[in-house]
Formats: sequence, structure tokens, C-alpha cells
Amino acid sequence: MKIVIDKDIPFIKGVLEKYAQVTYMPGSAISINDVVDADALIVRTRTKCNEMLLKGTRVRFIASATIGFDHIDTEFCKAHNIQWTNAKGCNSSSVQQYVAATLFHVSNKLEFELAGKSIGIVGVGNVGSKVATLCATLGMRVLLNDPPRERLERSNAFVPLNEIVEKADIITLHVPLDDKGQDRTFHLVDKAFMERLKPSQILINTSRGEVVETSALRSALQRHGIAACVLDVWEHEPEIDLELLNLVDIATPHIAGYSADGKANGTSMSVQALSRFFNLGMNNWFPEHVPLPENTTIELDCRNLRRQKIACKLVSRTYDILADDQRLRNSPHTFEQQRATYPLRREFPAFTAKLFNAGNDTHSMVRQIGFTATAQ
Repeated sequence: MKIVIDKDIPFIKGVLEKYAQVTYMPGSAISINDVVDADALIVRTRTKCNEMLLKGTRVRFIASATIGFDHIDTEFCKAHNIQWTNAKGCNSSSVQQYVAATLFHVSNKLEFELAGKSIGIVGVGNVGSKVATLCATLGMRVLLNDPPRERLERSNAFVPLNEIVEKADIITLHVPLDDKGQDRTFHLVDKAFMERLKPSQILINTSRGEVVETSALRSALQRHGIAACVLDVWEHEPEIDLELLNLVDIATPHIAGYSADGKANGTSMSVQALSRFFNLGMNNWFPEHVPLPENTTIELDCRNLRRQKIACKLVSRTYDILADDQRLRNSPHTFEQQRATYPLRREFPAFTAKLFNAGNDTHSMVRQIGFTATAQ
């Protein structure tokens, strides 16, 4: 058996060599000549698994170590009996961490309290649901929009997108990219959408770059049509709009889900799926060693600190979002390299918060965010 694997997928080297001839390549460089005699692919979003790549090959199985699967031509795969899988929800806690860092940075910069503010979450899957939990823990009013879930569940927990546009102080996007059908998300945020926003509103996009129309967002920021914008994803990645880069408040190179935990989850889900398909006996495989930061204990004296300040201090100790922002601004042409060599980041559960002079409600909040909390 032959397997072609994106060389930047972590924790996977040496795992499958016992069962197959394994070739590691840059994801964007994988071509039909490389996969013509391959039985399986393990890829990320940079490998377009379409007719151009797959026609006439012997590929039977594709695993994407990512939540998104818009890089896979699912209709072609179905027509040619190619099974595919994605790592659904693998990095949802990582994106939650990214959004938390974003909310604290923007609220500090614009000098407002998150408690009492309304946030519109567009797309309430694995990621959106965790972001909703986080925001509710921080005392925010949460508005949910997810038409597919609303139709399926017939629930009144969701609101129309128009209501989010009208009422949300902050709008955060967590939708898959779909360019057709009633749930089309390609340029969901277009010129008409942006023109309806108020100068006090904030936009965050960690979903897919094509969900937001670049020219419409750029125009809104130039005329100060919104208060702030955070972009982790960009149209035409890795060739991003440099003018837009200079206008947004936080800019990162598609790394919101790039925690070590999220990567380990995505790799393990891909290996396990491949194992089930080919009966390899690795259905419970997980990386043995996911590295930890030098210090996973955070000590914090909570005396005279507001809840938001406590949460902000803890989150910032786990993730410095401005370091990612600065790297991209300093070198936007190394977008892909920054993704491939992204530094270690662990999610909240990897850390223990030792809290001094903190009440039960503070401990409860810290645990709900995801930390282990101990009293001192």
C-alpha cells in the first residue's frame, strides 16, 4: 500500500511506515503524478482533492486532518467511490482560545466590558458552540445563527442573520465554506452586509477567507464603518491583501486552530479513520508525546480584580495573540511558512490556575473557561 501525506501534518512521521510505503510532500505541491499509484492521502486544506488530482488514480481513501473540507470535491469522490473524512471538531477548543484572546484584546483597546455586550455567533457547530459557552461564561448575551441546525432541530434557540446584524455588538463567523445552495456562505459578508453594520460593531472571522468579501470589508474599514476587525483567514491565501492587512486590528495567518492539542486531535482522527478503512488495527491511536509549555501553572492574586481582568490575565498567559499578529505584519510573504513552523501553543486544560483571594464564583468561571483551578 502507498500513502501520500502532507509533510506539515504533525506527529505522523513514522506512524504508518509499518503498514505502507509513505511519501511526505508539501501539501500545495501534491500532484496527480504523486498520487497516481497511491491508495490513500492524508492532507490539509492546501491540497485540492479534485478531478485534476484524482482522475485515473487508484486513490480509495482521503483523510483531511482539518475541520474544513471545502478543498475536497465530495461529488467527484462519491462518483468514483473514494471515501473521504475530515477531522470534525478537532481544533474547536483552539479556536475558542483564539476568540477569547481576541475578545480581551479588542475590549481592552476600545475600553469596554464584555459582560452585558451581545455577540452574534454565525455558525454553531463544534467551534461556534464552544465560543458560545465561553461568551456566556463571560456574561455576554449570546445570539446564535445556524440555519441548517435550526431546520433540523426546529429550535427557537436561533435567530435570523438580520437580527444579528441589527443587535450584536460583536459578530464572529464560524461557518463552513459553501458556494451554492440555500446555505451558501461564499461572500456571506458582502457589500450589502457591511453597509448595514454600525460604526460601533466588531467583526471576527476565523472560518474561511472567502466568507468575507475583501473589497467590501476593506471599504468599510477605510470609511470607519465598523469599530474593529480581526482576521485569521483571508481570501486568496497565502497571497493576502496587504492593504486590508494594514487596516485590521488583529491579523494572523490562518492559525486560530493551530494549538498542539488541535493538531494532535486532527492527526489522530485521520490515522484512526485510515486504520478503520484499511483494517490496520490502529483505531485508538493518539500521539504519545504532545509537548507542554515550560510552565503550566499560573499563579494569580485575584484581590481587587474584576472577573474580566482575571480571565484576561489567565488567557494571555496561555496565548500571546499579538505575537502572531506581529509576525504576519512583519513578513506577510511568509504566510505559509508561519503556518508550517507555528510555535507551541497548548489549550486551557493543559494549564492549572492557582488562584489567591478568589471566591467560589471566580473558581467556577475559571473552570468553565477550561482551566484546572485550585484555591490557595
